Amino acid sequence: MFELLLLFSAGLLGGMVNSIAGGGSFITFPALMFVGIPPVSANATNTFASCGGYLSGAYAFKDDLRAHKKELPKLIFIALLGGVLGAWLLLQIPEDMFRTSIPWLLLFATLLFIFGGRINASLKKLGTRHRHASAVGKVLLALTLFGICVYGGFFNAGQGIITLSYLALAGYTNINAMNGIKLLLSTVVALVAIALFIYNDAIAWFEGLIVLAGALVGGFIAANLSKKLSQHHVRLFVIVASIGITIYFFIDTYTKVSS
Repeated sequence: MFELLLLFSAGLLGGMVNSIAGGGSFITFPALMFVGIPPVSANATNTFASCGGYLSGAYAFKDDLRAHKKELPKLIFIALLGGVLGAWLLLQIPEDMFRTSIPWLLLFATLLFIFGGRINASLKKLGTRHRHASAVGKVLLALTLFGICVYGGFFNAGQGIITLSYLALAGYTNINAMNGIKLLLSTVVALVAIALFIYNDAIAWFEGLIVLAGALVGGFIAANLSKKLSQHHVRLFVIVASIGITIYFFIDTYTKVSS
């Protein structure tokens, strides 16, 4: 019963912070590992549990997405390829190797969450200076998006921040459209990764469904509270939590390795 409440609460809180500030995976992924799910399976299960929030969020921005319907098929195709490759790489890596990489992945995602705003601002300036990109520039942008989607298929946390940075670099300026595209691409990456995870029986369905249920409830609650809650304080909470969780995983991982 304790584990059920823990997973549902993690999903509830993760769904809320995903809707308001982003970073819900810093809560849901460690919770799945805490109840004893192996690292690779916990990561796959977290991708499954997060997908519902991505999908509902993308639907909420459907009107903003229509304004970019011409470029969406290309972006979706790149996301499909990157998501499949990232998920495949996750399934190929030995469990122990992935376990030792978790703190570094969390550290990378934490730094992206903390400094994502500055990165977006810098890339936005760069994107406006080079608005008329050459053919080489367009290829590099496509390769950048492909790499981001590979990362998203491999490790879910932090993908949204990197995707926003890419969109700023690509010259997008409407924040609603950027959030919509970010959520759409996250949905595509998650769905193709989940398909591969299902084929390889990598998802812990019972635990994943509990987290998913909590995330859906949390997202619904946050939709009604988002205008009342301070995004600054929620973001600060996520930063403190992610730093604490990252430090815990460094200590836990390398204490076990040294012993």
